[in-house]
Amino acid sequence: MLTFKPQQVTSKFLKILNDRTRDVLEKRYGLTGSGTTHTLESIGELYGITRERVRQIENHGVQTIQRSKLYDEHASIFDELEVIIRDHGMIVDEAHLLDSIAARKEHRPHILLLLNVGKQFARTKENQHFTDRWHIDTGVASAIEDALHTLANSIEMDDLVSETELFTRLRRNLARVPSQYHTSEHLDRWLRLTKRLDKNPLGEWGLVESSNVRTKGVRDYAYLIVKRHGSPMHFREVAQAIEETFGRAAHIATTHNELIKDDRFVLVGRGLYALTEWGYTPGVVKDVILAVLEKHGALTKTEIIDHVRKERYVKDNTIVVNLQDLNLFAKTADGKYRSAL
Repeated sequence: MLTFKPQQVTSKFLKILNDRTRDVLEKRYGLTGSGTTHTLESIGELYGITRERVRQIENHGVQTIQRSKLYDEHASIFDELEVIIRDHGMIVDEAHLLDSIAARKEHRPHILLLLNVGKQFARTKENQHFTDRWHIDTGVASAIEDALHTLANSIEMDDLVSETELFTRLRRNLARVPSQYHTSEHLDRWLRLTKRLDKNPLGEWGLVESSNVRTKGVRDYAYLIVKRHGSPMHFREVAQAIEETFGRAAHIATTHNELIKDDRFVLVGRGLYALTEWGYTPGVVKDVILAVLEKHGALTKTEIIDHVRKERYVKDNTIVVNLQDLNLFAKTADGKYRSAL
């Protein structure tokens, strides 16, 4: 919490400005009335001037405050804000900064004006990769943004990374950042800056455009459930786990149908689904046998059963019955089986 009242300070600063300049700043920052901020264009239309002229008036107002004796008299409040940003890791997401220091929303526009007036603060506007942010050291801020870019580039589309692993990767790229800021608390705050990474409902991190992060339906929730389980699951178990873990309705029949249609899953037994990424061969039992023979060459019946049982949860007799398909399989002179294709 701040030791000063933002509204009282900005009120003093605004009083040293002429009426139009004060009105422009009040409208730009939403300091009066409903707190609505106005664009340069809307203010320009009100005064019959260009948006660029409005920008010049706004900048002139800020500079007038900075050059005033009143600014020097309130140096301590800017020092206090600097300490806060430094404690946050030298660079901080604007929304997070305001949330952390302004319990009352009506104080936030006034804090933003003070940050813009403070000579030691620099704001970088939101772009496709980062959020709106404030920093007090351009070199450190640039190093942190570069580290976040490198981190995001190290993650593939379908990757899911634990927070611990994510922090480890990020620390590897912070050589240009003072070591006292390599704490988990600071790393967590910096991750709020990037728009390329996010975490899914299970707390695992990945690229924001990945379906493993921005879950949209039963298939995505099912993937997270089975991946976390680490071994094949029956579709009934998957549906139940979705409801228990995410609090979302998942009908059993719907879950089964969605898993069948999704290439991320392989049916490995009666109602049992595994993840394709675990190395399971897609297809029915005959397809698995053919894949085994293609990889290993002719095999005995026992060897084929052993290999297939690693891929499918089926009875031995089911595998033997499939081997009787003469269009697909043939016996060699020494009693082994080979592909007839």
